[in-house]
Amino acid sequence: MPTPQAIPDAAQRPTRLLTQNREMRQIGAWNWTLPAWAGRLPDGRTYNTCPSAGICAQVCYARHGTYTWPVVRAKHQSNLMFVLDDLAGWEAAMLTELGAAKFRGAWIRIHDSGDFFSDAYLLAWLRVCAASPDTNFYLYTKEVDRFRRLVEPDPPPNLLWVYSYGGTQDGVLDPAVDRVADVFPDEAAVNNAGWASQEASDLLAVLGPKLVGVPANRLPVCLKRLAGRRFSEWQAEVDNERTTRRQNRHLRVVANTTSASDAPWAA
Repeated sequence: MPTPQAIPDAAQRPTRLLTQNREMRQIGAWNWTLPAWAGRLPDGRTYNTCPSAGICAQVCYARHGTYTWPVVRAKHQSNLMFVLDDLAGWEAAMLTELGAAKFRGAWIRIHDSGDFFSDAYLLAWLRVCAASPDTNFYLYTKEVDRFRRLVEPDPPPNLLWVYSYGGTQDGVLDPAVDRVADVFPDEAAVNNAGWASQEASDLLAVLGPKLVGVPANRLPVCLKRLAGRRFSEWQAEVDNERTTRRQNRHLRVVANTTSASDAPWAA
């Protein structure tokens, strides 16, 4: 993650941190959003808000549609710059905003795009949750190791989460223990697998059964790349191919080393 720059002028900071679209309004929830995955800020800095993204980056809904509109992208990048340049100021601003009466009993979805890209950022959110006991927080994350270390030992009671497949840490997830979400080609595939869909309400991802099925975004390019697979299946294919390539490279190195040591001039 890039080195923080000088603290920006307050006039350059987002005036509202939490937003609400039609879907969130229907369930009494609000969003906090960062730009999805990797990119470049207006000042030239590069970022990766989803360091554990795997195949999900290829079909991420937050890299298509309205998320790519210049005004929307600018808002999300402004959020990220606030976090990067003045994390303490961002934390104070978030707590001030959450102090409004409308957030008592409400739900905050942390990240409808982006993820917990650093320990410091996650710890700031844990402090926000602890200081806002009358507000509920929920999230999807692929930062499994970070959550194992920093959240699972002593989570705030008003924070619920689900680990989502499609990332580089899929292999450490245990659906018999962890609450997990997987993206399926469609609603029928979710039902056929015996998983519980969150299509009726996003809050079912953390309030419903532990095996959470998410129907895939209907964008043609996404459906074509998904090719009838679940995210977990696609990621497993990629991981297996990567492991096979590493093993083949190792075998070639060993073979080359052995051949060289057996040469007549090798003593």
